[in-house]
Parts: sequence; structure tokens; C-alpha cells
Amino acid sequence: MTPMDIFWIFFMLTALQPVLRQKMLEAARQRTIAKIEKERGSRVILLVHRQETMNLLGFPVMRFIDINDSEQVIRAVQMTDPDIPIDIVLHTPGGLVLAALQIARAVKDHRGKVTAFVPHYAMSGGTLIALAADEIVMDRHAVLGPVDPQMGSSPAASIIKVIKSKPIEKVDDNSIVMADIAEKALRQMKKNVTHLLEDKMGPKKAKELAEILSQGTWTHDHPISWDEAKEMGLPIRTDMPSMFYELMALFPQPVRREPSVEFLPIPKRSKDSHSNHRLF
Repeated sequence: MTPMDIFWIFFMLTALQPVLRQKMLEAARQRTIAKIEKERGSRVILLVHRQETMNLLGFPVMRFIDINDSEQVIRAVQMTDPDIPIDIVLHTPGGLVLAALQIARAVKDHRGKVTAFVPHYAMSGGTLIALAADEIVMDRHAVLGPVDPQMGSSPAASIIKVIKSKPIEKVDDNSIVMADIAEKALRQMKKNVTHLLEDKMGPKKAKELAEILSQGTWTHDHPISWDEAKEMGLPIRTDMPSMFYELMALFPQPVRREPSVEFLPIPKRSKDSHSNHRLF
């Protein structure tokens, strides 16, 4: 074997390593999903938008809720008997309103109990989907977010506020058109959120909460903690099963040369602790 042969073998193994690692991760996810479904007697659906390591052959891409996601989630719901519970795991910054609403409506219409699990965060469209669930289980440090519509890089509510603060003759035509679209987007979102919530808390309370969440009360990235969400009247629990943390561990971020967070990956227990938790 020549040095050139060794070089090409090394090159091929290096090139295949990310693909093999990805396949191993996918297989581990499927095993963990099957384990959760067996223990909980439910259909588990993951909506996870997180970068994954694809060194050399690809580039990490930040993903959002899109039409492909809505097609896949709706398909999973359709493949589930109406009385079978659904556990939907949400880890997303949000995305297209249309896609998020399609998923939320499919979740709301499912006859069996639907539980939304939020291990870390479900912002914007992710929150919209969580609102449609019968129950939301959050980590005590996880967050939801407002669902106010965004027009490009600007909040719809802020566009309307700017227009109203100026004499109409000093506003250009494009800004007037954008304000008109923004007003419609706000009205539509409030109506949709009210519809998702009214079965849980009644029309009046649902309308009040829809106003808070969808009409620009906060900045779009405002974190809503579990206790704040519970005070709003949402059906929140914080007893997140460890299996869902195990599942999220199978969605790694891209590996950097120097990690920004580092620790020994072993549990630290007191001497008096008799916990049966194990390292996964």
C-alpha cells in the first residue's frame, strides 16, 4: 500500500464520519422515541429546530417552522388514532405563521389529550402550538414567548404606532400600505389565539390573554417563564420527565474548537442522596 493509498483511505473515512455520526444519532433518537411512546402510551412528535454537526460535507443551518414541518406534523397526527394521546416536543425559535397555525389547529382538533413539552424554549410560533395543547409541561427554566406578528424585521404593532404618531400627509404610501397589512395581521392573530384558548378558559378570558400575547405588549423575544404563564391561566406543569432531556441530548449543536460551556458530564449527588437517576 502506497502513501497515496493511505491518504485516500484517510480522506474517505474523514468524509464519511459526519454522515455516519448523523445516522447513529437518528437511530438513537428513534430508539428513545419508541421508549417514551411505550412508557407513556402516546404518539411522540418532535418539532426541534437546532443546528447539527455536519463538518466537511455540509454547513450548519438554523431552521425555523416552515410548511414542510406543518405537513409532517399533520401527517403524524393523521396517522394517530383519535383517542391516542399525543406528546409534542417543542424546541424552536418560531417561524412562518401559516405553518405554525396549521400545526396548532391539528393539535387542537385531536380528540385525545395533547401535551406540549418545552425542555428549553418554544418562542413565537412554538408558543402558538403550545397554546393549542391541552397541557404544557415546561422545565422550570424554559420559556415561551409572545406571538405578535412581525412584518419583516419590524413588529406589526410598532408599525401602526409610528403611523399614528405622524400626520398622514407626512407618511409615504409604502408605510401606509405596511400599516394596513400590520393592522390586519394583528387582528387575525388575536382571533386565532382566542380560538385556540377559548375551550380552556372561556371566550372572555381567552380574548384577554390573546390581547396580551398577540398585540405587542412586549418585545418579540420577551421570555415568558412557567410561573408567569401559569398566572395568565395557562395549564402549566413543571414535572418534566427525564426521558425528554435524554431525547434533547441527541440534538447536538455544532462542535466548536473551544466550547463556550464545559463541565464534567456526571451527576453530582450528596452523600445522603439515594436517587435512582442514571447517566444517559
